[in-house]
Amino acid sequence: MPVLVVGADTVPGEAVIRALGGRHGEIRAFVTDPGAGLELKKQGIKVATGDVSDASHVSGAATSVFSAVLVSHATGDARERSFADSPVEVARAWAEALRDAGVRRIIWLGPRSLAVAAGLDSCAPEFAAVETDNPDAAAREAAELDERASL
Repeated sequence: MPVLVVGADTVPGEAVIRALGGRHGEIRAFVTDPGAGLELKKQGIKVATGDVSDASHVSGAATSVFSAVLVSHATGDARERSFADSPVEVARAWAEALRDAGVRRIIWLGPRSLAVAAGLDSCAPEFAAVETDNPDAAAREAAELDERASL
C-alpha cells in the first residue's frame, strides 16, 4: 500500500525514507526543496514538490495513499510557507489534506500535543505519534508502524 512522507526533505524525513526503503509498495515523498526531490527521484521514489502549508498541494500528493508519515519538523523550520503562520496552522492544513484524500493511517513524528491541537489525531481512522528526538529511532518506529495490519 502506498505511503507518503511529508517533510521528506528534513533530517527525520530522510531517515524515514531510508527506513521504508526495504518495504514492498510505493513510497512517495512531499518536499519543498526541488534539489532534495531530484535526489529522491534517483532512488525511485515518487516526489511531489510544493508548499507544505497548502492543503491542496499535500492532498494531491496523498491521493490513493494508505499511510502518511508526517514530520513535525517541517511545520516550523525555515522553509517558506504561504498559507500558514504557525506550526499548528501547517498541521491543520495537513489534517484537511489527508482527510480530503481519504488517507487511512497517520503516523506523526513529533510532539503529540501539536498533532492533537491540529486535529490530526482524529482525521483518519488510525493515528499514532512517535515522540523522540532521535531521527533514526523515530524512522524505525514509523516504518514498523506502517507495516502493521492495524494500529
